[in-house]
Amino acid sequence: MDWTFTEDRPIWQQLAEQLTLRILKGEYPSGSRLPPVRELAALAGVNPNTMQRALAQLEQDGLAVANRTSGRTVTEDGEVIRRARRERAKSAVAGCLRILEELGYTKADALVYVKEELSHE
Repeated sequence: MDWTFTEDRPIWQQLAEQLTLRILKGEYPSGSRLPPVRELAALAGVNPNTMQRALAQLEQDGLAVANRTSGRTVTEDGEVIRRARRERAKSAVAGCLRILEELGYTKADALVYVKEELSHE
């Protein structure tokens, strides 16, 4: 499991985003147990308090559930995961459109490029 960080945002936010992506991709399936805080922190090379904050964000987002005796698990609520996946996809599309707009392209141009890409598959 590779962890990458940038200087532009707090590490805990980047950890939360990377863990969220792993949940959305199914690397941590619905209902599965997440590794303990210290183990995840060691894998990512961060302080356990930083990882704890990232995991708390996952709980706040509804993607993880804390259990006193058995640690954290990925939510079993499929709708929460579907909604998070949709939001992630919409955000990616919005980012792409922003970049194309900065380059001087219209939304109609963007649609042409998307159709072209899809036809190459």
